[in-house]
Amino acid sequence: MKPSSNEPTDVRILDFAAEHIRQHGLERTTVVAIAREASMSHGNVYRYFPSKEALIDAITAQWLKPIENGLRDICDAPDPAFDKLERILSAVHRAYRNKFEADPRVFELFIEASMLGRGVARKHRLKFQAEVRGVLEDGMSSGAFPTHDIRRALALVFDMTHRFFNPSAIRADADVTRAQIDGRFERVVRALRRGLASGSL
Repeated sequence: MKPSSNEPTDVRILDFAAEHIRQHGLERTTVVAIAREASMSHGNVYRYFPSKEALIDAITAQWLKPIENGLRDICDAPDPAFDKLERILSAVHRAYRNKFEADPRVFELFIEASMLGRGVARKHRLKFQAEVRGVLEDGMSSGAFPTHDIRRALALVFDMTHRFFNPSAIRADADVTRAQIDGRFERVVRALRRGLASGSL
């Protein structure tokens, strides 16, 4: 489906670029081809995105932003600390896996950005980590997580959940069924709850 002509120009360009990648893959995607499909000059595309890399990263940022907004809503809710932590982790796990299954070529952009340490992946990871850190600090303040070492608590969370949030690991689990991966995630979350509540960090 073609992007709506009523959208802002930069959004239209992103929509055309994402659709081009879905059909042809990143290697066969050029700014000239995207501009042609959007019925504009490639110079006009460069007015909004200074390089192909900037355009590709903007596509990734476009689908990550709603995830980040959703995490903020979870953190602002008046729920117990571990309930919020579980909801945050579940939301990101579902969003990543859904994107990987439904839109694999666009998800590949996220994998590449993460592997190369590009800004769009770093910023997203830092936002995700900041939300988790905030919930852990709330849990520590309330006594739900009886530890005073936030760094060890953060390490526990992300060491235990690495396979569900590292984009390359998600691709490596492509042959694992959704039921299996969700079951593994649930078991990890239960173990994480016990670890945080144990006070043994």
